Amino acid sequence: MSVSAKNETTLFVCITCRAQAGENTSDDQPRAGARLLAAIEAVPSELRPSLAVVPVECLSNCNRACTVAVTAPGKWTYVLGALDPDVHAQDVLAFARLHQQHEAGLPAWRERPEYIRKNTIARVPATLA
Repeated sequence: MSVSAKNETTLFVCITCRAQAGENTSDDQPRAGARLLAAIEAVPSELRPSLAVVPVECLSNCNRACTVAVTAPGKWTYVLGALDPDVHAQDVLAFARLHQQHEAGLPAWRERPEYIRKNTIARVPATLA
């Protein structure tokens, strides 16, 4: 997938994530990752940053599902996990907004939503041109 604009932030949402350990869900219910995607997409556009929201299959963080990744060209990429689809959509969007606003994609730690601070799985440097 190519990102069209240098400042465009992309939010990848793993739609194959299952519920976190200990949660009971049946196979006929939507997976937790798909529910997180739906919750993010349900936020009115005027209340969320302008970003591409892209469903993906498996971000390989199954032990700390639900998982998303926030990235943009020339910026650090963040992987966030252990998200609750019924609770954390706004936190994810707030973090994506902070990432988008920072030139290098490195939002100040104290400005990040508290849950995101404690559940950042990884940050990956931008690739060199």
